[in-house]
Amino acid sequence: MSNLGNISLVLGTLLCIYSLLSVNIGSRMKINELSISGRNAYYMTSVTSLLASVTLIYAFVNNDFSIKYVADHSNTIMNKAFVWVAFYAGNEGSLLYILLILSVTSSITIKFIPKSYKFSSIKSIISVFSIIQLFYLLVLIFGANPFTTLQNVPVDGRGMNPLLTHPAMFSHPPMLMAGLITITIPFTICISALISGNFTDDWIDTARITAILSWGILGVGMLIGAWWAYTILGWGGYWGWDPIENVALMPWLVMTAFLHSIMVQKRRKMFRIWNIVLLNIAFVLAQLGMFINRGGPVVSVHSFASSTLGMVFLLFMIASIIFAFGIFLWRLPRLKSDRTLESFLSRESSLLINNFLFITVMAITLWGVIFPIFSDLARDISVTVAAPYFNRVNGPILLVIIVLMGIGPVIPWRKSSYYQIIKWLIFPSIVALIIFIGLLLIGDKKIVAMASFSMVGFVFISIVQQWYKGSYSRYKNGEKWYLAFFKMINGNKPRHGGYIVHISMLCLALGIIGTNFYQIKSDVALKINESVVIDDYRIQYDEKINDDRSDRLAQWANMTVYKIDSKNYSEKINEAKNKGADSFILKKEELANNEQIIGKLKPWHGFYINFNMASVRSGIKSSIYEDLYVIPRDFLDDGRVSLSISINPLAIWLWISGPIFILGTMIALWPNKKLEEGK
Repeated sequence: MSNLGNISLVLGTLLCIYSLLSVNIGSRMKINELSISGRNAYYMTSVTSLLASVTLIYAFVNNDFSIKYVADHSNTIMNKAFVWVAFYAGNEGSLLYILLILSVTSSITIKFIPKSYKFSSIKSIISVFSIIQLFYLLVLIFGANPFTTLQNVPVDGRGMNPLLTHPAMFSHPPMLMAGLITITIPFTICISALISGNFTDDWIDTARITAILSWGILGVGMLIGAWWAYTILGWGGYWGWDPIENVALMPWLVMTAFLHSIMVQKRRKMFRIWNIVLLNIAFVLAQLGMFINRGGPVVSVHSFASSTLGMVFLLFMIASIIFAFGIFLWRLPRLKSDRTLESFLSRESSLLINNFLFITVMAITLWGVIFPIFSDLARDISVTVAAPYFNRVNGPILLVIIVLMGIGPVIPWRKSSYYQIIKWLIFPSIVALIIFIGLLLIGDKKIVAMASFSMVGFVFISIVQQWYKGSYSRYKNGEKWYLAFFKMINGNKPRHGGYIVHISMLCLALGIIGTNFYQIKSDVALKINESVVIDDYRIQYDEKINDDRSDRLAQWANMTVYKIDSKNYSEKINEAKNKGADSFILKKEELANNEQIIGKLKPWHGFYINFNMASVRSGIKSSIYEDLYVIPRDFLDDGRVSLSISINPLAIWLWISGPIFILGTMIALWPNKKLEEGK
């Protein structure tokens, strides 16, 4: 099997070289057949990468431990469902997966390029794709070959990293990697237009569609990763500003800015230079992610620490910077926009401010990622930039971005007036004020959280108000309400799909505000039949169940959750408050009668011997208001279980945002015949 995999990689390399040479020679010598042959050769690279990938997956299915990568990332007791995860669980396999996604998506892009494109642009697109794909093929063949064989074949493999044995791993890593590598697509479309001397805006529709795809995939991948961290890592959070999280977030922020500013270029023929710069930055940041994840100097729980490819990817990132901005500077004199800003009070200006804020958050995050490197070099002191830095610096800026989500869309293009804007914002502002006063009246003293909730309400009402007015104008013409609404959405899918994405961001904001400002947390150790009371819950430890296997030592804790009447424990509650505690332990004889069972929890703790690594599965009971969240820290020798318990208000809204985000992205991508016919 290893021979077939190696042959596939070598054949893919030869096809890339042939494609690169033939499209350029065919173009220069005006041999159309040679150029077409080069394009077809590029299509075939997707077949060779698919064949290599299927070969590796087949080796996993058949436990072919003669292949080193298979032996390192699987064993005979691994659930076969996790073969897909094992495929990209290590450095070599993940690079092969990236190659597969790049070859397939780039081939599809070339196949469906609009007929209006000049061949010179298509030639440049194929050339850039070929060079990038050739880099990954050479790295796979000479630096990280997944088909390397072992002389002494082991009876069993080492097994897969225990942190990857989670349902989220079927989609989180592949979506992150796919999102990062597919940023190559809009970048290549843009840079190829510059190389070929196409200074029109023909490329922006294709770049916009492919940018939405990569941006959407990357966004969903990050959210699934947050869910994975929430349920398995055992630290109680969902986003820790880890370097690998950040290198996915940074290009996503830049692509978000691009998707806003490209609307200005499409509608008003402005921001052409700025949009090209944004795509260049996003592409370079994607390469930074590859560098850090492949043995770069920044340590992360997600990175392939054993990889020696850091320098290779650093050189490729530097080459990417020189290439992208070199072409840009070469063509800069020809890139001036057709129009300029007419007024500060315009949608163009609001989108420019929006872009500035996104880039500011990206720059702050980038500094937090690379600062430890400079500190180590300059002072020989290792420094870790932790979550408090990112929260305190980025938090206020992100709140301003949320506010702009409610203001920007109501401002007309070209120019407006203060009176017109205020008229649109009066009702959302009143609702925001009511929310703030309401929270104040119920005793909330967290001013920042109250203001944040108010801003979420402000933006939501602003969106609903626009939908209402758009639907009402159709309703007055005799259409039914539901038809008026759906026809309004269908009339401008990119705009209203964007509004739905904005609503998903509001849901995400609710979860972040609730879990960060109102979380209740307590650490306890319980014996069997003991209970802990926290807030309105009583959690009883019923029994321990051993779940040991050949590769792990593991235990379950069976627990019952009760809803309590706080009056029954008023004395204990007051005693705990006087001690500054959020919880207290009850023995069996101290329990009140007739308490309502509301659920069962089975938190799990395992220690993987081969990896010298602990892994947990948190016990979570979710409602629309809050999560009861139980982490099993350890099962102690005296029979107790050590628990970290928290109440996470509004946590479920973090995950509700995901389907809404996907819906908005799909609507924004859906072809809009009416708009296209009107071009």
